[in-house]
Amino acid sequence: MSQLKDEKEQLKKAIRIGMRYGENRGVVKFDGADSANDKVEFIYRLLVHDKLITALPPEKLSQVAMRHKLALWASKLEI
Repeated sequence: MSQLKDEKEQLKKAIRIGMRYGENRGVVKFDGADSANDKVEFIYRLLVHDKLITALPPEKLSQVAMRHKLALWASKLEI
């Protein structure tokens, strides 16, 4: 898995956009008590469910892999 040059910034962008997407769909309401890991996992699963990103193979599914996948997704958005 190759690291993006600005992966941390892209991940922050992905979390921000993913939270807004989930709340606008009416499927979740995030609050301050939610950890970053919980947000990453929920956003990843929501985007896979909505077929906006492809799922990782079960044997490669980890928090690091989900974060990388979300960063890649955010880097391709034109926002």
